[in-house]
Amino acid sequence: MKYIKDYKDGDRVFDIYFCKFKSSAVTKNGKSYDNVIIQDKTGTLDAKIWDPNNAGIADFDAMDYIEVYGEVTSFNGALQVNVKRVRKCAEGEYDEREYMPVSKKDLDEMYAQLLQLINSVQNTYLKTLLRKFFADDEAFAGRFKKASAAKSVHHGFIGGLLEHTLGVAKLCDYYCTAYPVLKRDLLLTAAICHDIGKVREISAFPVNDYTDEGQFLGHIVIGSEMIGEKIREIAGFPSMLEMELKHCILSHHGEYEFGSPKKPAIIEAVALTYADNTDAKMETFTELLDSTQETGWLGFNRLFESNLRKSSED
Repeated sequence: MKYIKDYKDGDRVFDIYFCKFKSSAVTKNGKSYDNVIIQDKTGTLDAKIWDPNNAGIADFDAMDYIEVYGEVTSFNGALQVNVKRVRKCAEGEYDEREYMPVSKKDLDEMYAQLLQLINSVQNTYLKTLLRKFFADDEAFAGRFKKASAAKSVHHGFIGGLLEHTLGVAKLCDYYCTAYPVLKRDLLLTAAICHDIGKVREISAFPVNDYTDEGQFLGHIVIGSEMIGEKIREIAGFPSMLEMELKHCILSHHGEYEFGSPKKPAIIEAVALTYADNTDAKMETFTELLDSTQETGWLGFNRLFESNLRKSSED
């Protein structure tokens, strides 16, 4: 198949894609047309069906796999497909792995690394807590392994939550060697658990959108509640340790305006905040570089509040 990232103005399209979005609209002249977004693992592409009543346009909905025939055009500097024909595809005609964004890293290998870090935790209560999530709860582990870390911005792909969590945990593990004042067991547990609420905040692919619980509470509050639920199953879990761990979760975005109910008050919470921000920013910049063929200056980016540039090859 031809991937979306490889299309150029004037190219012909005749392949199977995932329909991420579909809606009906009306032109200024009162003519009906359909807005469609098609997707594969390399990205998305806007498409327009200007004659939805054409016999060559089969009935289909969002979340269907469709065979699309059309032509790529450029409109206002962005590519889109002028669709001529559509056929809804049946199971067996497509491989879902070609259509959903997936981590470039092996999920099983990353999860094994995460379990190794969990096994290195010395505190009995914290290790028991971690194992209750990541080793004993098969349903949670399955969701966590395939969840994305965001709807967009960074790690918004299958395995993104696992990749981000492992990255943050490794940074925190390094911090503990550079700054011995840090309590490794607490920081590592907080790093591994800091985004567990995202398994309930964001629905699984192909939807990958905010759930009602996610909209009302957000992953930070959900994660703190999930930790409290598991801790109640562990007899004698120290109350101060529980508060310190929950505080790390509740403050890991660092600032109120970034969604943290609390600001960091202990050194482990500060370390977690910077590790989380570092991994997120590095991935965001990496995804930006991967998505463009431009060289030199790339324009202003609101997330970095700066005009960004690719580094020179020399």
